[in-house]
Amino acid sequence: MGRPPVLPKKKKDGFYIEIRNKGAKSGTIIIRDSEQAMMQAAKQYETTKDVTILGKHENGKRVDDGRKKAKA
Repeated sequence: MGRPPVLPKKKKDGFYIEIRNKGAKSGTIIIRDSEQAMMQAAKQYETTKDVTILGKHENGKRVDDGRKKAKA
């Protein structure tokens, strides 16, 4: 047989934030359906974790709405 091909995973539609422990190299990505819900989750975690807003994704790709990566 052979080794199965490995394709990068497609991202679901929604708003993404990455949450990691302070000083950690990797973290957890959280998906929310609306920008308001994403900002609420970012505010909830920012007291104890490093939060990076990754933005909106549609059809597996990031939607560029003129914003840069923000660190909250």
